[in-house]
Amino acid sequence: MSRAPKQLSVRNVERGSALGDRIGLADRWWPQLKGLIGRTGLEAGEGLLITSSQGVHMWWMKFPLDVAMLDKDGKVVALYRDLQPGKRTRMHWDAHYALELPVGLIDESGTREGDMLEWEVGEA
Repeated sequence: MSRAPKQLSVRNVERGSALGDRIGLADRWWPQLKGLIGRTGLEAGEGLLITSSQGVHMWWMKFPLDVAMLDKDGKVVALYRDLQPGKRTRMHWDAHYALELPVGLIDESGTREGDMLEWEVGEA
């Protein structure tokens, strides 16, 4: 029996902006490995927070993403806008999380390197 993934609400503390209220949590090996592979896109409010991640790849993906790499405290250490299928981020040894979002959301939310993000478990 598999458990339903946790849904998170993520916001940028510095900018007072929401990044999503239906962000999946990939905190186990299979969801981390699978990520968003097999999906055809993300709706507004959706995304994925991957734990124990210093970088992401877009192999086998069908759509681009905005990606924020975060340290263990939730501080943005790197941003990738419009990361295309087949590409990858570089490795960020100071990162602990990768936040995958719909393209355009980094700019729309005003998120910048150094901003603090926080999240809480929402409704599943």
